[in-house]
Amino acid sequence: MLVSMNCVREDQPGEKWKSLFDRSWPFYKKWYAQEGLLSRPGYLTCYNQLKEHMPELLPVYEQLCSLAGGGDIASRYLSLYSPPPFMSGCTQLAWTKPPYGIIRNYDYDPRLFEGVMLKTNWLKHVMGVSDCNWGLLDGINEDGLAVSLTFGGRNVTGKGFGIPLVVRYALETCATVPEAQRLFLRVPVHMAYNITMVDTHGSFSTLFLSPDRRPLLSDSWVATNHQEVVEWMEYAALTGTLERKEFLEALLVLPHLDKEEVIRRFFNLPLYHNQAKQSFVTLYTAAYNVEERSTRILWPTKYISQSLHAFNEHREVVNLRKYQTKEFLK
Repeated sequence: MLVSMNCVREDQPGEKWKSLFDRSWPFYKKWYAQEGLLSRPGYLTCYNQLKEHMPELLPVYEQLCSLAGGGDIASRYLSLYSPPPFMSGCTQLAWTKPPYGIIRNYDYDPRLFEGVMLKTNWLKHVMGVSDCNWGLLDGINEDGLAVSLTFGGRNVTGKGFGIPLVVRYALETCATVPEAQRLFLRVPVHMAYNITMVDTHGSFSTLFLSPDRRPLLSDSWVATNHQEVVEWMEYAALTGTLERKEFLEALLVLPHLDKEEVIRRFFNLPLYHNQAKQSFVTLYTAAYNVEERSTRILWPTKYISQSLHAFNEHREVVNLRKYQTKEFLK
């Protein structure tokens, strides 16, 4: 089971972004049209919703639509307004001792993973793992704000934006956790998602977002795949969301625990999964350091380091089935 991470730097939307889009568009187009194009909002609705809720992103959106060819379907897709449902697994933790940061496992179907880390300077310097071509699964900006997402484990959909674009919007326009909190509280989302944020002041926040009720603030450092309580029992059983949360909460009360030890534990059960027959495979672990504006993307026996100050373009390919958990970084 091969997983790749293509690290790409391009300050403004251009030929590199277009090349990445052209490569993935046939797959995203099939996904976007899976329920029929009449199930998706029209272009004017998408444009007006983006203009109302994320106006600062509108010039970038228009550039990306032009690079994508200016077609109706691609422009509707790129707005990420009320797209088809998508669910991931994922575990994330706000690390609130210096050096502050976020540690997370990204669990998803490897056949659907974009495998791109983008470093851009659209509205700010931002670096993160791409999803839906310009959204972000997790990332960090020049102010030292780091944001990460997990699926919220509720079987509801509504009118709103796909969460990766809202993560991008927060990193492009916010400098601190309180600023990002206010943003996430006002932008509608189309499914239930959990957001964890950390900034250079050591402030952190976990938010439970849903399309059918007001956002909830949690005082937990940990987010897995449920919100206050489990509401979708079958999904919770499939992903072991309760077990993962309890594991991390028990870990955090251990004395003298340091960040590196916690990162190592992310490669153990119940957090780490590398069985291809499962729907959710741990495709990478990310460890953000907000003071350094950096991250490490880790796999069982290798990792890459990137920072906003020293971002290196290259492509890393990892065979996840080749390694066992006990071999991690020996």
